[in-house]
Amino acid sequence: MALSDFDRRLIAATQAGLPLVPRPYDAVGEMLGVSGEQVRERLSAMLAEGLVRRIGAVPNHYRLGFIANGMSVWDVDDAMVDELGPQVGALPGVTHCYRRPRSLPVWPYNLFAMLHGRNRAEVEEQAREIAALLGPHCRGHDILYSTAILKKTGLRVADKSPRQEPESIPRS
Repeated sequence: MALSDFDRRLIAATQAGLPLVPRPYDAVGEMLGVSGEQVRERLSAMLAEGLVRRIGAVPNHYRLGFIANGMSVWDVDDAMVDELGPQVGALPGVTHCYRRPRSLPVWPYNLFAMLHGRNRAEVEEQAREIAALLGPHCRGHDILYSTAILKKTGLRVADKSPRQEPESIPRS
C-alpha cells in the first residue's frame, strides 16, 4: 500500500510517540500545518486501512516501580491453549500473552505471559495464579526475568520529504 507524502510526514511526526501535552493531536497538526481534527481523522483512517496497527500508551514499568519483570512460559496442552490463553491474558498482572510454537526437544513452552511486579515474589505469586488457572492442562513452566531494559520501538519511516505547504488529506 503506497503512502502519501502526508502519511509519511504524519508517521514520522508520531513514530517516537505523541507529544506529552493536553492536546497532542493539535500539537502534531501544528507541526504538519493541518488541524488536530485532520490528524485524528487520518490516523483513524490509517487504523481502519491497516496502515497503522494500533495507537496506545506504553508505560515505563521501571519508572512506575515494577522492577521485577518476567516472561512466564508455559507448557500447555495444545488442545486447550486457545481456550486458556485469553483467560491468562485477562489476568490483572499480565500485560501481554500469546501462543508460540514449541521447539522440541529443547523448548516445550507454547504459551507466554509477561508479568510485572515490584519484586520477584509478586511475579511468582502471579505465576501461581496462572498455574491454578491452567490446572492439569499445564505440564510445566518457567519465568525468564529481564536483566536489561530494552528500548521498544515500532516501525520507523524516514521523513525524506522537504517541508512543503499542507496538502489535502485523503479521506476514507
